[in-house]
Amino acid sequence: MDPEAARRRAERRAARVTAGAGELRERLADVLRGGLAAAEREGAAAWEETAARMVDAQAPGLAARVRGLGALPGAGPGGAARLVEECALLHLLVGGWLRRDALPAPLAATVRTRVGLPSVPRGEPVPDRWLVLAQHDHQDPYDRGGGARLTVRRIWVHGAGSGRTGLVLSYGAPGRAPELSLPVGGVVAATALPHPGAAWSRLDLGEVRGVTPPPPGGRAPGARVPAGGSVAAALAGYGATVAADPWTEGRAVTLAGVVPVLTGEGRGQVVEPSTGRALPFAPEFPRGAAPWRLVAFAGGTGVTVFGELGHTGLRPLAVWGADGVVVPLG
Repeated sequence: MDPEAARRRAERRAARVTAGAGELRERLADVLRGGLAAAEREGAAAWEETAARMVDAQAPGLAARVRGLGALPGAGPGGAARLVEECALLHLLVGGWLRRDALPAPLAATVRTRVGLPSVPRGEPVPDRWLVLAQHDHQDPYDRGGGARLTVRRIWVHGAGSGRTGLVLSYGAPGRAPELSLPVGGVVAATALPHPGAAWSRLDLGEVRGVTPPPPGGRAPGARVPAGGSVAAALAGYGATVAADPWTEGRAVTLAGVVPVLTGEGRGQVVEPSTGRALPFAPEFPRGAAPWRLVAFAGGTGVTVFGELGHTGLRPLAVWGADGVVVPLG
């Protein structure tokens, strides 16, 4: 690859993103001047048009966030307030991009990732034996045309030696599964490459030296599960993450000694008996058998739960008891 040619391509893309960000800032200012009632009358079509402009500007992260605004004005109680919040976060992101050269390096890296530029691993490689905690797929919000979207596989791993928990992403083309798949409860001997400015502590798995699958009903020998913390510590960590990355979807947390309970209508929460503190399940979790499997596994006793904590609540992805056997929930 010609480094000079790559540099010129990056500069051209940055210029297009900057032009798109300036246009988006004007659009958000128009919304503020016109008021929420006018935005609701315009409906989703106006936001779709703006999102298409961000696609043309090669800023898929901005496009995805703009597209999400279209459904908020008519989303019932709280929809208008949520629209204001999301517009403010989008305005902050645009401002961050336009002033990225003045930002601290970690925040600048986060802004680049949020607008949709590729994230490149940097930092010291971390060789370790990585326990696979969870794996789940979701559809990328960025429309590739005709409603086609990438499948994103999120794989959570925990290093036995480093004690580090990280997220490995794998992508599949529309209609195809992602290439990377790792056995939950298994151990991957690999060198991980950290990404900068990632709220999820994103890692790439570089040199993979071997994969040890878990035995039936257990976890692979030599695997180390992460030590769990309290609900208060999880909330404090989430607050620190939001302070560093206001656009974050959430943070990985491990909670020790919590009791999962269902609260009716398929909703639930995990309760910390020693303090009475609780975290509700996120709306996307109470679907299918996963909540029942979690509650049945605990049997009314304290267990260790790993999941993703966001502004809508906790999405449990794995649970284990005193024997350390990992049970996937994703």
